[in-house]
Amino acid sequence: MGSWIDLKQDPHTGIEAIRAHFDGHAYDPHFHDSYLVGFTETGVQQFHCRRVLHRSTPGQVFLVEPGELHDGHAPADGGFTYSMLYLDPEWVGSALRGLFEEVPVDCQPGFAQTLVGEPALRQAIVEACRAVQRPEPRMVRDAALDAMLAGLTWHLHWRRRLPDDPRLPSVALRARDYLHAHHDRDIGLAELASVCGVDRYRLTRAFKAAFGLAPHAYLVQLRLARARRLLALGESPATVAAWLGFADQSHMGRWFRRAYGFTPANYRRHCTKLPDPA
Repeated sequence: MGSWIDLKQDPHTGIEAIRAHFDGHAYDPHFHDSYLVGFTETGVQQFHCRRVLHRSTPGQVFLVEPGELHDGHAPADGGFTYSMLYLDPEWVGSALRGLFEEVPVDCQPGFAQTLVGEPALRQAIVEACRAVQRPEPRMVRDAALDAMLAGLTWHLHWRRRLPDDPRLPSVALRARDYLHAHHDRDIGLAELASVCGVDRYRLTRAFKAAFGLAPHAYLVQLRLARARRLLALGESPATVAAWLGFADQSHMGRWFRRAYGFTPANYRRHCTKLPDPA
């Protein structure tokens, strides 16, 4: 079949629905600032998440939290096809407050498991994907998304919001916070190590052990997540590349395609319906 991606974005909620097929390698390790909720339609979808290798087969639901590093690969002939929704964390939080009479204070929702075998939840995701992909009336779309979220509540757990994760070394946390604050700058390892008060070698070892990526790779993924947001708002790829510190538009485009499977211009066009900038 070859690899392909079909993407639709709901203009009112910003929720994206993707249906895609991949043969062989799908995408490199990356993370999103959205909740990912989807299911495997055909084939075997193999991916690393939470430092575990998962194999999702037809009908299985997969659940990925914002910031969780994951990749994608088709280990068998024929590849795999999946459908997935990208849910904005603010939308999820607001919707959950509508479903629960009481929401724990200073907590955020998380997924208890990465893979779930539950036909009812899968069907709810199918209907939600269709409602976003097709020009359904807003009330139909809202009802489908609410039903899906109600099904997800059985697989959510509440995790207290903490400024730092006590399980992670302080040097890695300081480096992460610095990268988030200065993601648009050309930061060197020497500068980052100096900020953290360690040498560059200890910094790299601690950071990779904590987040699964070296600092430079994490910075690229952070920039790519921001790029998606800006492109979805209609900003041109050239402008986004300049704002986020990429060497040029081609540099951003190579990384964007490796992480997401399509070019920045193609992603922007699907989200905004705007023509490619001249």
